[in-house]
Amino acid sequence: MMHTAVGWHVELEFQEDDQHTRAAALVRLPDGTEVRGHGRASRHRTDENQPRVGEEIAGARALNEIAMALLDKAHGEIDQMSGRMSHPIHA
Repeated sequence: MMHTAVGWHVELEFQEDDQHTRAAALVRLPDGTEVRGHGRASRHRTDENQPRVGEEIAGARALNEIAMALLDKAHGEIDQMSGRMSHPIHA
């Protein structure tokens, strides 16, 4: 049986200077829940200035923070519905 596809809205915003990149990520779930994450990247003074690389690193860290929050949320929901403790696995 085919189910209706569900979409998640994801936003990433970056703030940068010559040596630092900060990322703020937001995921909006279909139930109205918003999960946020933040990430940072720093360029060593001897490295070439490559803003895209800083964005990728900071963005990945922000999304990783969201991933961990989503795992915790899901396990909390499992625990609440089942009345037992689930075992989250954080990679």
